[in-house]
Amino acid sequence: MVATVLSWIWIATAILLIISVLLHSPKGDGMGGLAASGSSMFSSASSAEATLNRISWTLLTLFLGLAVILSAGWL
Repeated sequence: MVATVLSWIWIATAILLIISVLLHSPKGDGMGGLAASGSSMFSSASSAEATLNRISWTLLTLFLGLAVILSAGWL
């Protein structure tokens, strides 16, 4: 019962982690920087970016912690 609930929380955490990573703004030019010249618009992290970083790290910690608990068979 507990393992099932933790499995669902683990899946939800994985989905939220994917979404939070995709919401980050790009730091570099990527492949477009090879052909175009110019400086990057993103020189410093805004408050929203810092909050998104904190959320991503928290979700990552929760995801990895649940992965260890579920895979170790402690329940």
